[in-house]
Amino acid sequence: MRLALYCPDIPQNAGTMIRTAACLGLGVDVIEPCGFTFSDASLRRAGMDYLARAAIRRHVDFAAFDQSRKAEGGRLVLLTTSGDLPPHRFAFRPDDILLVGRESAGVPEAIHALADARIRLSMVPAARSLNVAAAAAMVLHEALRQTDQLPGTEN
Repeated sequence: MRLALYCPDIPQNAGTMIRTAACLGLGVDVIEPCGFTFSDASLRRAGMDYLARAAIRRHVDFAAFDQSRKAEGGRLVLLTTSGDLPPHRFAFRPDDILLVGRESAGVPEAIHALADARIRLSMVPAARSLNVAAAAAMVLHEALRQTDQLPGTEN
C-alpha cells in the first residue's frame, strides 16, 4: 500500500503525510508540480526526522505516476469529498494506492474518472472537508486495519 500526493500546495501538510506514511511503513508518491519547492528545508518542520525514513518517489506529472502505478498493478483509490463510499464500507487491498488531491482544488475531473474507487469521510452536513493530512491518516489506518498491515499489531 502507498500514499500518493497530487500536486500538494502546502509543505506542512505534505510533511505531515510523509511522516505519517513513514510511521506506518508505507511509501509515498509525490506527483508534481508542487506549490512549493520540494526540499528537506520546506518539509522539515512537519516531517521532522522522519523524512529520511520515508520511501518517497517523485513523479514529474500525473502521467508518469500513472504509468508507474499501472506497471505495478495497484488500484487507484481517490480520497474525495465527492466519494461514493466511506472507508469502513470499502474493501481495501494490500496493493492499493491512496491518492489525495491538492489542498486548493482536489484533482482534475479526468483523474476522478481514472480512479478505481472514490472514498469520502463522513462529516456533519455543514462541514466542507477535513484537512488533507488528517483525512489521509484516517483512511490509511482503516485500509491497513482491513488488510492486516497495521504495524505493531502482530500479536
